[in-house]
Parts: sequence; C-alpha cells; structure tokens
Amino acid sequence: MPSESEQSTTPAPSPSPLPAQINAAFTVGAQIEARGKHPAFADRIFALHDDRSWTYRDLRNESVRMAHFLLKRLGPVDDRHPGHVAMMLENHLELVSLFGGCAYAKLTLFGINTGLRGDVLAGVLNHSEARILVVDERFLPEVERVRDQLTHIAPEQILVLPTQGGEISPGADLRRCLESEVGPAESERDAPKIEVEPSDNLMVIYTSGTTGLPKGINNNHQKLLLMGAFVSGNMELDQDDRCYICMPLFHSNAMFVGMMPAFHVGGAIGLRERFSASRFLGDIRSYGITYWNYVGEPVHYVLAAIEREFGGDVARIQREVAESPEVKLRYAVGNGAAPPDIDRMMRYFGLEDMFELYGSTEAAISASRRKGDPRGSVGEVRDPAVKILNECGEECPPAELDAEGHILNYDEAVGEICRVAENTSLFQGYFKNDQADRDKYRDGVYHSGDLGHIVLRGEQRFLYFDGRTADWIRKDGENFSAGQVGRILSEYPDIALAVAYGVPCAVSDELVMTAVKLRPGASFDPKGFFTWCESQVSGGNMDRKWFPDFVRVVEDFEYTETQKVLVRNLKAVHYDRNRLPGEPIYWRRRGDTEFKVFTKDDYLAVRVEFEASERIALLDR
Repeated sequence: MPSESEQSTTPAPSPSPLPAQINAAFTVGAQIEARGKHPAFADRIFALHDDRSWTYRDLRNESVRMAHFLLKRLGPVDDRHPGHVAMMLENHLELVSLFGGCAYAKLTLFGINTGLRGDVLAGVLNHSEARILVVDERFLPEVERVRDQLTHIAPEQILVLPTQGGEISPGADLRRCLESEVGPAESERDAPKIEVEPSDNLMVIYTSGTTGLPKGINNNHQKLLLMGAFVSGNMELDQDDRCYICMPLFHSNAMFVGMMPAFHVGGAIGLRERFSASRFLGDIRSYGITYWNYVGEPVHYVLAAIEREFGGDVARIQREVAESPEVKLRYAVGNGAAPPDIDRMMRYFGLEDMFELYGSTEAAISASRRKGDPRGSVGEVRDPAVKILNECGEECPPAELDAEGHILNYDEAVGEICRVAENTSLFQGYFKNDQADRDKYRDGVYHSGDLGHIVLRGEQRFLYFDGRTADWIRKDGENFSAGQVGRILSEYPDIALAVAYGVPCAVSDELVMTAVKLRPGASFDPKGFFTWCESQVSGGNMDRKWFPDFVRVVEDFEYTETQKVLVRNLKAVHYDRNRLPGEPIYWRRRGDTEFKVFTKDDYLAVRVEFEASERIALLDR
C-alpha cells in the first residue's frame, strides 16, 4: 500500500480547525485527554443515552479506566499476542469507552456487525485475532453457538454488557469486572504511559468482500480524527451541536459522520441502541439534537412514522415539528435518500440543509451534496483523480441529458467510480488481506466497486450513484457480497443453484433479488422458502439485510465462456414485468410472512412508487 506520507497529499475538503483551546497530539487518546481536562470542555455533555449522560471528563475517566482494564486482561502485547479487542454491541456508552480505551492503550478495536451469524461470525472473530470480546447480552446466544470455533478468545475473555435483564455471572459481567479489577468509575486515574502515534491502527471496520469472509478496513487515529474535522467543517458545526446516533457505531457512517464530527468540535451525541422510526422524534426533542447521520431507508421510515403520528396533516407537522422550539434539528447527513424524501424531510423539520454524500469506509473517494447542487446527485467531485471508467479502463464521457433529465447515453456514461492516482487517499488497506489490497488498488487505480456517472455544470463535475457492480449489493447503506448471499440460498434443499444481485429500490440503495434454478422434479414453495430464509437469519449464517426481497425462478442460467453466470443480464431486467411477462417471480413486503406472486398489477404499483420518488429511470434503463 502507499505510504502514510503519500496518503496525506490527497486533495480533500478543508477540515474544521481544532477548537482554539485544544493543543494536543493528533491521536484520539490525546484529544480525549485534552478535552476531559480542559475547563472549557470537561463539564460539557459529550454523550447521552436515555437517562445516562457522560461529560467530557466522564469520557476521559471511563476511557482511561477501560484502557487499564483491557491492558490487565490482555497481558503482554506483542506480535505473538496482538492487542486486539472485538466488540459485538449495539450503541451504548460502554461502546464509546471501549473505543476511547483502545485509543489510550494503543490497542485495535474490531467492530463486529451484529447481524453476523454462525460460521461467518466465527470466521470474522478468528480473522481479527482478538483476544477479548465484549458482547451485548442481546447477541450472547449467537456467540455461544460458535464459542467452540473461536481460536483466539478464551471463554473467560468473553465479557457481556448487560442489556436484557438476564442472569450474567459476575466474572462475565463487563460492568462488574471493571469495578472489581480496576475500581469505580468516579475515580480519576493517570492515563497509561504508552506512546501512541497518529498512524497506529485504532479501529477495524468490517465490510463485505465478493468472496469469503467480510473484509476488515484499517482506520488509524489520524484518519478517524480527519473524518471528524472534514465533516464538521463541511456542516460548520460548533460545540453547541448534538448528533443523533441511531445507526450502528460498528459501521463507518455513524463513526465518521456522527460521533467523530461531534467530538471534533466539542459537541455531543445522543445514542439510541438501534434505529427506531417511532422513537426518532421523541429522541430528537429530549436530546436536543441538531444533526442526524443516516443511511438508506431510515429517512423514509421516519417520514412515514411522523405522518402516521400527525394523521398526514402537513400543516400540523410543520407547526408541531418544524416550528416547535423543542425541535432543534438543523441538518441531516448521509446517503441513500430519495429526492422527494429529502424535500419532505427538509420541510417537516425546517432543516437548513440535508447533505447527501458518497463515500465508503475505505475513504479513498468522497463527495457531498450541498444546497444548489443538482437533484439526485451526491455532490461535486473536486478531486481530478476521481474518474468514471468503463470495463476497458477508459474514462467514460459525461452524461448527456434530455429535457426531462434522462440520460441519453447511459451505456457509455455509466461506469465504475475509480480514483486514478499514485496514492489511495485515506484508504489504509485491509487487515491481514494483501490480496484484497491488490484487488482494490491495482495498476495505479483505486476501484470502488460502485457504478456512477458524471453530469457537467460548467466546470463543475457532479457525481450520481448508479448502484453496485454485479458482485456487490448495497442495502440500507451497507455493502455485502452477492456471492455470499447466493451461496447460502443455494443450500435450500429444492434449489440447485441460486444467484443474488441488487435491484432498484424506490426509496434507498438496492433491494435483494435472487434467481434460483430448482432441482429436477422440485417446485417452488413460497411459504417454505420464506420460512427457511427466516431460520437462516435466526439460527444460521444469514444477515437480516440479505433476506431476498424478490425471487425469480429460472429454467437455467446464461453463462459466460468460462461458465460464470451472466449476472449483469439478470440485473438488467430485474423484476420488470414488461420484459419478463411470464417469468415466475415472487416478492415480499415488510411484515409479510411468505413470498407472494409478483403480478403485473404489483409491478404497476411499484412504478407509481418510483415515479413519486423520482427514480423511475432506475426501472427503465
């Protein structure tokens, strides 16, 4: 991978300067220490969760206490005994102290997706080489299922955060262990005397590869702090801002766009364990939230919940939400929201701005929409190294639009979003995966795996996101392997081969569709397949997001000369009833308990939804 010095030369948005009072090394621990001991910040609220709250002094003391605890538990830290800690947690204050504790102690925190199950969960934990696992009580049964498969985590090093009211032995209870092995939270201790560098790897965030296990992306102290500086500068945040974090903190969106910007300016965060549309407005009010980070469909669900609460009365919504002094929300920032949802969100809450952005955990390429930018874009691309390349590695021409904004040269204009440069910006490589590094950055080109096109407005280049390449699916702001989903679905007894791929969604990134070839003599059982998929989520290896939304039954697949399924042909026609009038297609909606036949009338109703969200071009391209 390129050196740290090469990475630092990448053109990027101007970061927000550090608060004038803060003079500390550019490491997360040093920055926590400076705020926790500074009279202007120490007693300011940093984090709230229901009736609990931490000041910056509390953040400092809890992080230091956690650092001493982890160091005692780990013992010697060297090449044979890595200082790796894994967490499988929803959003709680203890997660924040784990992050801070690892920062002080020069340890690496591995964020484990709480949706992982079975062999995949065990594989990721083993790949991390973590010697301590902190698990939310909610997910303890999943860890218990794979405990015997874990090669680096001893049973006594599985620590449980009580969240469900169950019986947890004192030796496994994280809070009790902290108290007995280090001491009470109220005591102020000296920080560990450990030299930490900005280039030290602080957090590994897992995404998904096209094959095998999810890939862990390295994030050092410098990258995490810079992300906070860039985002806070873009939104012009200050220490009176508070971010609502209901997206998971094991995910880059909540960490990069939520917590780190608030921390950078000395602001605060309000935590919700996981997203809940029904609790959104109440939390915004009670926490005094000024900005929210989101991914994918949650914007749509929040709007629907508010409309239900106020009976669809827009005037009342504006009066009791947008004009209410109790609602301080000014900004929303994230990706995957449809333009009409953006309009409604801004109207219902009286937002100053809503920042649609493009980026990934790797952080090699980024763009952010601002006021006045074209509808549907994810912002201006200012880095000249970012280009749209076709399958031959040639730069695609800008999109040509008709009077209604439809692309006239779609096949020529849409290609992979790449970065052609001698460095990889803030991307610091994958954890213990040299092959993935080579696949991502090869021959001087960083390959995002995303499709997009450019629209010119004078000298400005505006980026539009067009989905994933065939090997990836992006749903609710999370990328995962289509191949991995297909392999799991192929285990269904009546299926000979299943292929998964992303298809258009009316309100967010993509939905999951699978094409299945049945075994000789088998017929498709909509309820039986649904029930089996549900069992794979609850007791198998399937993440909830991987659950198919559409199923197409095929007689056989089209293959390349090397006998690979032509997935792009499946994606091209997706669930289009005009192009697939007689093909057996089934689907499900939220709340359904079985797959149902997808009829022509269903398709026409779906088209109405796409027209309302200004995404009809996704169905017709």
